Amino acid sequence: MSDQQAPSSQPAVKIQIGPLVLEGPAAAAVGLSVLGLGAAAIVWYAVSRPESFREALSSALWLSALLWLVMIFYWSARARRRTVAIRTGESAASRSRHQMLLNLGLLLAFVRLPWTGLRWLPASRLTIVAGLAVQLASMLLDLRAIRQLGRNWSGAVTIKVDHELIRTGPYRLVRHPIYTAMIGMFLGTAIVSGELHGLMAVALCVIAYARKIRMEERGLREAFGKAYDDYRRDTWALIPWVL
Repeated sequence: MSDQQAPSSQPAVKIQIGPLVLEGPAAAAVGLSVLGLGAAAIVWYAVSRPESFREALSSALWLSALLWLVMIFYWSARARRRTVAIRTGESAASRSRHQMLLNLGLLLAFVRLPWTGLRWLPASRLTIVAGLAVQLASMLLDLRAIRQLGRNWSGAVTIKVDHELIRTGPYRLVRHPIYTAMIGMFLGTAIVSGELHGLMAVALCVIAYARKIRMEERGLREAFGKAYDDYRRDTWALIPWVL
């Protein structure tokens, strides 16, 4: 691309509440506290309402969908803020295939097609709570990993001009924490529903990101050579001590 721009420094976390302005660690602490209260409210909502399991499940699925909408909105907003020129990138056709798999997976996560309503988990409020907790934790990991990448982040597989090999934060242990988080969000929704269609959605997500990992690691190895080989040897792809 010819419209190269100078990289911009990553803005500090900033929260304004009326005349009070918080920045840096104080703002991050307030933000995490709000998220923690939100998580507690989700758990309370799922377990304490005097309603049938079916009604509780419906409410929990709406909450799960809301978390997905927040995540999708955040990704879209970040993608529009691109300020660094791309050296190499994924083709439009490849990106479309990836999006098709994820969109189909997201549809399956919430829509019960014929023969996909069989339960793989017991009909329990505890599974609802566990699923929402997994999804929320995965969402927080996603936000943390994206922020850690800063200007290096992109929704597509790209190598940017002056691309950096990030090895801090969650990247100290795993090479693809964002993909771990996305699979975790699909798994959280699947646990909430407890039905076969949710597991099918997780399978599509795993297929999509397994394909993307191969592409991304090939590009990073070409960009960083031995440094990436060393990093790859010292870390796990998605789950520490497992995979």
